[in-house]
Amino acid sequence: MAPRPADPPSTFLGTFFSGGFRPFFLFSALHAAIMIALWVPWFLGFIGIPTAFSPTAWHQHELLFGYVPAVIAGFLLTAVPNWTGRRPLSGWPLASLFGLWLAGRLAVGVSEQIGFPAACVVAGLFLPVLAVLVLRELVAARNVRNYKVVAVLGLLAAAQVFFFYEFDRFGRSDASGRLAISAIILLIGVIGGRIIPAFTGNWLKQNNPGPSPAPFSRFDLMVMVLSGAALALWTLEPRTELAAPAGGVLCLAAGALQFLRQLRWTPHRTLGEPLVTVLHAAFLFLPAGFLLTGAAQLMDDPGLRSAGVHAWTVGGIGTMTLAVMTRATRGHSGKPLHAPASTVWCIYVTIIFASLARIAAAIWPQYTMQLLPTAGLAWVVAFLSFVFLYAPLLLRPRRH
Repeated sequence: MAPRPADPPSTFLGTFFSGGFRPFFLFSALHAAIMIALWVPWFLGFIGIPTAFSPTAWHQHELLFGYVPAVIAGFLLTAVPNWTGRRPLSGWPLASLFGLWLAGRLAVGVSEQIGFPAACVVAGLFLPVLAVLVLRELVAARNVRNYKVVAVLGLLAAAQVFFFYEFDRFGRSDASGRLAISAIILLIGVIGGRIIPAFTGNWLKQNNPGPSPAPFSRFDLMVMVLSGAALALWTLEPRTELAAPAGGVLCLAAGALQFLRQLRWTPHRTLGEPLVTVLHAAFLFLPAGFLLTGAAQLMDDPGLRSAGVHAWTVGGIGTMTLAVMTRATRGHSGKPLHAPASTVWCIYVTIIFASLARIAAAIWPQYTMQLLPTAGLAWVVAFLSFVFLYAPLLLRPRRH
């Protein structure tokens, strides 16, 4: 279903706020780079930030409830019009939503000055507002199929409220952070299970004819249900030790089945186009995270536990979001769906290197002082590369 076109923009701001992917992709990448550029020296004790959050809590919050929701907003505000045939959110409504997200980042950053409760209120508004806007469009178009996306947004919003409560009460946010990661991993599993085989199939038809990737089926649904159960037990682990053994077994099973699921999409046949290959590389961090987490739960190994989390976050979330942002930006700006060398080396290779270095730092903590800054620097380079390479496409009108 083709969306109703928005009114043509006539100014710079009109262009910038003509589609959700423009402000949210650009500033989410900028935020991701600044966030890690500040966090690594802060975590290592070299600088301080005027926030009421601890370094670890701030890092968790700004990744899970700052960066990720912005990318989700950019993706959904661009995809929902295609799902519903309705006009995209643009102009002042979009600018107001973006301003709300930006206000949340500033409130958390200076929460020591404005107070923790005020920062929580400001930062906690974005996800519910986004969920209502998306739900409004789906209801108007009777697009029941995608209500599950709104449910995940609601789960992520609830996790953020729980995050504030946990940190205020206990000084850390274990279960709520896991709940947020679980919601995001499930969203990647569902959306990735649609777009990766679809984009792979489209490219293969023109460039490498042969068997088509398996579309979303009952097998995928079964794997996602099992993954959801494994993530639920993993989320409960900080509150009850009884969840660890069963959760470990389910995580190992989910990891093996997610890997098998990915093999059905024929990733080995996409090596001729990095724009497609990187989607498969990003998704591979999901089964890796399940396998590392399952082993950590069964062995009670803190290094593997941290490695599993960072396989999901730095690897799965970081690489997948950059993969989606580069593809969507090129497609919606009229550029060919091909990743040039600058995108491959400065963004894709660099974010994968950052992911592997961060996982290695968790497994071998004796090398933290070497691997953590290395991973942080690579992350910053990858996201700043997106800003510099793709800002021209995001700031100017689409070229037909």
